[in-house]
Amino acid sequence: MESSSNNESCDTSETTCNGKVDLEEAYPPKSEGTVSIISRGNGLLCPEDFGLFQYEGFWYHSFYLEGVKLAQEQFKPQSTDIFLCSAPKSGTTWLKALAFSIVTRTEFDFSTNPLLVKVPHDCVPMLEVDIVKNMSDRNLEFPLLSTHMPYSSLPNSIIDSGCRVVYICRDPKDVFVSFWHFICKARPEIGFLPMEVIFELFCQGVSYYGPYWDHVLGYWKASLEQPERVLFLKYEDMKRETSVLVKRLAEFIGHPFSMAEETEGVVERVMDLCSFENLSNLEVNKSGRHRVDTLVAIENNTYFRRGKVGDWKNHLTAEMVQRMDRITEQKLGSCGLMFGGDSKP
Repeated sequence: MESSSNNESCDTSETTCNGKVDLEEAYPPKSEGTVSIISRGNGLLCPEDFGLFQYEGFWYHSFYLEGVKLAQEQFKPQSTDIFLCSAPKSGTTWLKALAFSIVTRTEFDFSTNPLLVKVPHDCVPMLEVDIVKNMSDRNLEFPLLSTHMPYSSLPNSIIDSGCRVVYICRDPKDVFVSFWHFICKARPEIGFLPMEVIFELFCQGVSYYGPYWDHVLGYWKASLEQPERVLFLKYEDMKRETSVLVKRLAEFIGHPFSMAEETEGVVERVMDLCSFENLSNLEVNKSGRHRVDTLVAIENNTYFRRGKVGDWKNHLTAEMVQRMDRITEQKLGSCGLMFGGDSKP
């Protein structure tokens, strides 16, 4: 991971949601208290009757915003809770699968693990959707929870509890490409969305739980300030050094592999179970559906497209690459966080 130990050099003044001014000129919002509503005209993952809502400097689909506010007000974590955090399309599905497989490896053998019959999102409940439905009786079999909430918007109860937090991020260029494919496939009823339109909005910070760079920065800073509580992972590192980082993840969440397990190949079996090739070919992930009977019901196969590093090279123009790299440098460079690799399309 490319990083800098000088946390004081991180200037956060440029990482707030400063795309609002430009967006207001293009999409004049109506104001409702602390929430601005952008008209349906930008069409990001919204049914006809909904728009995107800006709350605490980030953009939310209305389906999730209600749960975010409820979690902030009422959620009470347990000290053993482990939160798997990410912005959408940055490695969420893989992280959930790995963490679930690690935590449950003594409960199930590799032929009976629930991941074989459930999409990973059904194995790890989401705070702002699943947990908020019944916070008085969580009844969780395992201590894993997930959220897309930015670090600055996490309930104070989580920040103060000492719970462990694992965050995964990804090169913004790959996040954008994955996001564009996702919304085109997940919401066919809203029609084809030109990449150039979504790219412009993404660069201005308008995406699910965006601005993406601010989302990453919040957890990056927390990992520097409290490394014993916040583990910061990069998708590219996970793909390159999977075994090393799977063992690091297991140790961080309190379920380290024993020497005997390592000798017996348990680490590799976890990796195999959770590999893109395996998960994407399971029947449940080819034909099942997630969040049935909700506004955001989706085919499970939508979560499994390519699982590759650098797919942006097949989609972005040189101008797009330069612009996004420039934003990444401006937002994250002074904080010591960079995404390496070739930036030539």
